[in-house]
Amino acid sequence: MTANSNRFSTYTTTSVGTGSEGKKDEQKKDMWSSMLDSVASGKRLPEKNLLVLGGSVDSQRDFLEALSSNDRKNLDRNNQKTPPIANSFALGYTYYNVLDADQEDILARISVHLLTSPAPSFASLIQPLLTPQSIPNTLIVILLDWSQPWLWMRQLREWLLLLRTVIMSLSLECKETMEETMNSWRDRGRTGGSVNLDGTGAVANEGDVALPLGPGEWDDALGLPLCVVCQNAERIDYLEKTQGWKEEKFDLVLQYLRTVLLRHGASLIYTTPSVPSPLQSLVHASLGIHSLLKRSPLKANVIDRDKIVVPPNWDSWGKIRVLRDGFDVEQVSEAWSIDLDQPFPMPRDEGSYDPEHKLNGDANGMDEAKGSAVALYEEQVQDTSLDTLQLAQGNNDTSKLEVPSVDTQAFLANQLERLEQQKKADEKAGKDNTFTQSATDDMISDHIGPVQFNMGGIQVDADDMVQRLKDRQAYGHSPEPHLDEESQIEEGAQVDTDTLAKFFGNLMNRKPTTPGGVTKT
Repeated sequence: MTANSNRFSTYTTTSVGTGSEGKKDEQKKDMWSSMLDSVASGKRLPEKNLLVLGGSVDSQRDFLEALSSNDRKNLDRNNQKTPPIANSFALGYTYYNVLDADQEDILARISVHLLTSPAPSFASLIQPLLTPQSIPNTLIVILLDWSQPWLWMRQLREWLLLLRTVIMSLSLECKETMEETMNSWRDRGRTGGSVNLDGTGAVANEGDVALPLGPGEWDDALGLPLCVVCQNAERIDYLEKTQGWKEEKFDLVLQYLRTVLLRHGASLIYTTPSVPSPLQSLVHASLGIHSLLKRSPLKANVIDRDKIVVPPNWDSWGKIRVLRDGFDVEQVSEAWSIDLDQPFPMPRDEGSYDPEHKLNGDANGMDEAKGSAVALYEEQVQDTSLDTLQLAQGNNDTSKLEVPSVDTQAFLANQLERLEQQKKADEKAGKDNTFTQSATDDMISDHIGPVQFNMGGIQVDADDMVQRLKDRQAYGHSPEPHLDEESQIEEGAQVDTDTLAKFFGNLMNRKPTTPGGVTKT
């Protein structure tokens, strides 16, 4: 019992000590994790999204090069790898970092998603990109090319109808976020407004009054900010030299674009490769990215035809009318609303969708809706390089360049029938020509009479000489007669062998005569 009384248990003291130390360790871990999270959140880059639609694989690469040229040069200087651009198939992707003016601090990282075809099957690829978190930080860019300005309205319609299809399939939460985004965008960059284009607060000057929305502005808001980039503006001079475009035609194209984009609150810019442009400032400001060291105000330019810049919330019907008289801005704006009410994809005769035909402006015999802005635009802006024969055949739609191919065997069978018919026609024509030629020669001879001329003092008849030359030529080319075997046999049978034998026998039996002698008989 004494031994038992000296025994004691350490379970209670050990367990209590372990619990207190565990709580202290947990508190330390929570403190360090919260500090690390706060530091990490402070250094976390703002994520921005750019959805680039339209153009080709090469033109999209040119756009990204112009958009991130300074940042890529800085990467090369620091021996860092340039992010690859994967846009050869379906939905492409790349990214780049936006650097501050000192090229040291990273302001944001832009994720770029690229799509070249407005096929309805690609709508499911765009839908996951639009979430309640990404919508406020997303900008839509549509690429157009000056190599085919007569297709711009048709291409714009296809892309906007595709975007509408995607937006209609989004959740209610996404749609509410889009509505809030558009409400804030209506005041950004507006004259007299309190918010700049990049989302920062604006300092109002004396006399500046916030202007209300004018007619035709934000009538068809997409729910996302939109920017249209017209590439390769250097081809404006080419169109002027080769197709005879005048200033009136370039102004007309610009008026159509500005009127249509005004309904969506979109911006517009013309770019030229290797020529500085405010493209970076426009795109980055539209994404809410602004430099802390240097601020470059974005100015509108509608005077220089190859350096057009129209920021969002700057344009109006009055400014569009001033550009060129005679343009009915109200009609075009209302006509564009008719185009946006069309079903997507557009119905075709074959019942199928071909994105190549759409991008090339081939409606495949489909008539445009009455009062369509696309029809009005393509009636006034046409490709004058089309072949004259095509226009003479009644092809009024100058964008229909595609011809359906015929099966190879059917084509060859058709060609064989044509060749046989042509052969018969040539044979018949050859027979008729012989008679016609002889009759023609007789008529000419009768008409002009005999032709005679003097050659060395001798009067020569030309017709007679020509006839003699023809006869001589015919005689020279005529083959020599050959006797057949039967005729040769008959000639051999007519030879008298008995007479020949008797003749040679008399020669052999003749006696020789002596010289000077007389032969007796």
